[in-house]
Amino acid sequence: MPSKLARFTDRCVALSQKAVGSDGNQPVRKGEGGYADWVIVALHGLREYLDLPYRRLLDILREMPDIVEKLGLTVDELPDFTTVCARKQALKMRIWRVLLRLSVNLFDTGEIQAIDSTSLAHRSSSHNYAKRVKGTFESVKTTLLVDCSTRVILDVHCSMNLPHDTQIAWQVLSRNLDRLGTVVADKGFDWDKLRHMLRDEGIRTVIKHREFYGLDAAHNARIDDETYHRRSIVESIFFALRKRFGSTVKARTWFGQFREIVLKAAVRNIEQSLTT
Repeated sequence: MPSKLARFTDRCVALSQKAVGSDGNQPVRKGEGGYADWVIVALHGLREYLDLPYRRLLDILREMPDIVEKLGLTVDELPDFTTVCARKQALKMRIWRVLLRLSVNLFDTGEIQAIDSTSLAHRSSSHNYAKRVKGTFESVKTTLLVDCSTRVILDVHCSMNLPHDTQIAWQVLSRNLDRLGTVVADKGFDWDKLRHMLRDEGIRTVIKHREFYGLDAAHNARIDDETYHRRSIVESIFFALRKRFGSTVKARTWFGQFREIVLKAAVRNIEQSLTT
């Protein structure tokens, strides 16, 4: 039976090719644009999966010809680690989001979805970089939409401005209306307009009210606690992401951090699919 790394690589390569829309493209054309985008995406997936720096990743892959072959390359054709690093920023954010959505298709999702937010810390920037951009990024507000039955990450939203949860919720949920059955969230997402918009789409909402009036408490008393407490699954997935990939994001730029977080979510989905 193939190793888990080999199976991960097969799935990562297949999804990377679909994400960039180039199933049949040659992996490398010397002098004609270099490495195909899907090769770069797959290499970044392997980097997150193996939790290695760029230079170390390429060193180890040179000792794994069978894994490299799955990328359509020979060991001698592997790119330099600087190429892998630089090309990540050149790829549009849309590719990483499509990769995440494709990873969701590896699962049969259920009827209940949960949404929640937290802040992921950013490691300290260098003094010169902080001076050049006139500031530092201390944290990234990250919102996850999760399927409660499979624990797959359906979508990710990242922001540096720390907006309120209600400002994020519809933006995330509207992208995934076809996957929603019942949306569960805590009081941070209490917004009547959000409830109405979801109900208009035929989606049930289980979102507690902030209790300003007696009627709010009455609404909360009618909520099915068993369904509502499924929202804790999002918290457990945030914990799992920190445990699996570390508690900080490593990219120095805000757009690099967004790519990194979305890629981690996609890699976790692919990894989870190997056990189902």
